[in-house]
Amino acid sequence: MSEAAASRLVILDRDGVINEDSDDYIRSIDDWRPIPGSIEAIAQLSRAGFKVAVATNQSGIGRGYFDEYALAQMHELMHTLVEAAGGRIDALAYCPHLPTDDCTCRKPRPGLLDQLSEALQLPLAGAWLVGDTAKDMEVALSRQCRPILVLSGKGARTAATLDDFLRQHCVVLPDLGAAATYILSASP
Repeated sequence: MSEAAASRLVILDRDGVINEDSDDYIRSIDDWRPIPGSIEAIAQLSRAGFKVAVATNQSGIGRGYFDEYALAQMHELMHTLVEAAGGRIDALAYCPHLPTDDCTCRKPRPGLLDQLSEALQLPLAGAWLVGDTAKDMEVALSRQCRPILVLSGKGARTAATLDDFLRQHCVVLPDLGAAATYILSASP
């Protein structure tokens, strides 16, 4: 498939991009709160013909802070809110492992992106990836995605510490709403 097809794919990190983040982890549906404008931004991208996917590290499972059922409830809420806004999330992949587990799916390793590519039957080169950490920017570049760093979540802290290489290769925007506007303006 062509890079043009991939340019119609937007991959989003979850915590800090779609929903509020916490250093204490988002542990339940009660903790899961969308960042203002994020649900509408996803719906806007979806209505414009983009495939929207989510790739998220969820080590809280491996740490025992919450289980797969709690995570499924959070994702069900996220899907429901996006659908109510007139959009859809086409695929979701998460890594439940600890940083010390040496898995291939925990960002910045590319396993989650590869899972999404396979599930959607779309190449990753040329896809957009929106995240709030250096790990998100690194994984984007590892698969020739176009990285956008948002300043929500951990993004402002990340922007202050980005190395020169990452700074040169990513676009920095305030939040997912601004990222959606940018993607829509940059896409045919």
